[in-house]
Order: sequence, then structure tokens, then C-alpha cells
Amino acid sequence: MNAKSGAVEDVHDLDADRLFGWMTANVAGFAGPMTYVKFAGGQSNPTYRIDAASGRYVLRRKPFGPLLPSAHAVDREFRLISALHPTGFPVARPYGLCEDDDVLGSAFYVMEMVDGVTHWDGSLPGHTPAQRTAIYNEIADRLAELHAVDYQAAGLGEFGKPGSYFERQVGRWTKQYRLAQTDDVPEAEKLIEWLPRTLPEQRRTAIVHGDYRIDNMIFAKGEPRVKAVLDWELATLGDPMADLAYILINWEMPANGAASIGGVAGGDSGIPTMEAMAARYCERAGVDSIPDLNWYFAFGQFRLLGIVQGIKKRALDGNASNTQAKEMAERIPMLAESAWAFAQKAGAA
Repeated sequence: MNAKSGAVEDVHDLDADRLFGWMTANVAGFAGPMTYVKFAGGQSNPTYRIDAASGRYVLRRKPFGPLLPSAHAVDREFRLISALHPTGFPVARPYGLCEDDDVLGSAFYVMEMVDGVTHWDGSLPGHTPAQRTAIYNEIADRLAELHAVDYQAAGLGEFGKPGSYFERQVGRWTKQYRLAQTDDVPEAEKLIEWLPRTLPEQRRTAIVHGDYRIDNMIFAKGEPRVKAVLDWELATLGDPMADLAYILINWEMPANGAASIGGVAGGDSGIPTMEAMAARYCERAGVDSIPDLNWYFAFGQFRLLGIVQGIKKRALDGNASNTQAKEMAERIPMLAESAWAFAQKAGAA
């Protein structure tokens, strides 16, 4: 579970007096008294709910202790939502950023606590077919809206490198995989050779969320309306096809009680088919067509392979449980095979 679920744990690792002083000086309209709780879960940037006389807030901070130079960039998250909020795109209202480690021990920012509903199961049990259609249409529409944001006018022209997105991504995740590699996986080797040789043309540049899926959104209660898109840790400037393929691959993966909906979409479910979802996005984004998705799906599974390989390596090094290591080891061949199967559909031999 994570911050979106509302589950909290009895952890008090912030200096409440220092936090109160900073909130009083930096958050418009803030008034005490104040209490806080930490959201449960393994989010990479620890997240807290602050309850005060003036309302509820969310605080996200870097982890304490030494970090990799580019990791846990809460300042980037704050910069992005600060730029997006005035455009009307649904994000939490940002209140303030503190980069002085002396206040709480690490950099942090504060934003509004958005009240609403998170749909954890992409099959949307308990909803009517019409409600499911409306929710998925809203997801497609908001993605198109994000990609239409004028990032230059929003002050995000330097937020990332606008070109060669997939070239950089393939290089990054190949490096990550190599650093964490523990076994010889033939399909992974084929992908490492094939992906950089077959990079798709980048037709557009937009703000890319990087983790755009149904459970990273807060919806209005009883309405198919997104009130806030969350978790901007991976956001950058890049190819919007990355986000579209990331959401659409959920139609290719068996329904699992989470975002994946393979086998339950279409028909009388009310959940659009993958083709209908893509068409809805294209209509709203003003895009005539999209390229063959299989290359993007292959890359997406390769990226996940790199992430899971890293988890396995940390587990084997003693930084995670043996049970986790076993589970990760079992997933790696499956992910590599899945990625290579998509590559073959895209023409790999």
C-alpha cells in the first residue's frame, strides 16, 4: 500500500517543532495546531499526511542518509507540479519546497491533500459498464491533455532533453541491467542488441509522466473525473508514445487485480478495447495514427526486466529477503521472454 491508499503507520521521524515553524513561515494560510502521520508502504520518497487547523497537507521528502546524485529528486517533482498546476492540468496544489537539510534532515516539499478515490483494480469491480467506459475515457483524455501542455510556456523547457528519448532510455536500462546482472538470460542479450538498432522515430516531444496508470490517479468521488495525477518521480521531456504504450500494455497482460486488464476488457464489460483506447487518445491528442506498438511493448518489458533484476541483485546481496530474491528470480526469465516475444512481433528475428 502507499500514500494513495490512506494507510498510515506509527512513525514519528520528523522534528515536529521545526516542521511547524517552516510551515508557518512558508505555507500560505497555514495555521496550527498540527499533527502528522507517515503513509505506509515502500514509496521511494517517504510521504506524510499533515493535519492542521487550516486543513490537510501532504509532505514528500528525500530519504535520510547518502543518496545517488540524481535519485529521489523531490525538487524536480515540486518544480513540475508547480508548472502544471497553473495550466489547469489535475495535480495537487504545491505549497512550498525546502532544500535546507537542517530543517528536517533532508529536502522536502508540501502540497495539498487531494480528497477522492483511487481505483486499485483496473477491472473496476462494483462499477457499471457505462461507468467503466467513462473512467477509461477520462484516463485517455487526461493523457492527451498532459501531452498537449506547452512545456516551454510552462517554464519546463530545460526539464529534460527533448530528443532521442528512447535512445537514452535503452542505454540507461541496459546499463542498469548490466550492473545488476546475475545470470545469462539469452532473450535479454538479444534485446540489448536489437533495441538500440531499431529505435523508433520520435515524432513529438512532450511532458512524459513515466508511470501513467489507473492507480496513480485520484478520482472525484462518484464521478469519472481525475482530480490529481500522482507520482511524478520519473517525469521528464520525451516521446509521448512512452506514456501511451505504458498504459496500453495493460491490455496485453492478464488481469491481476491491479492495473492489468487482459482478458476482461471489451465485450459488455464497458472497458474499451486497446484499439478503442488508442483511438480515443489519438482523437483528443490530434494525432492521425500511432506506430506499431510492439517495439514499445518490448522496451517496456525490458525496462521492467532491468528494475526486477536490480531488486533480485539487492536481495542476493542481503538488502532484501531471500523470499523476495526467489520471487524475483522466477520473474526474470518470464519478463525476458515476454519482451522478446513483443520484439519478434515487431520484426526481430
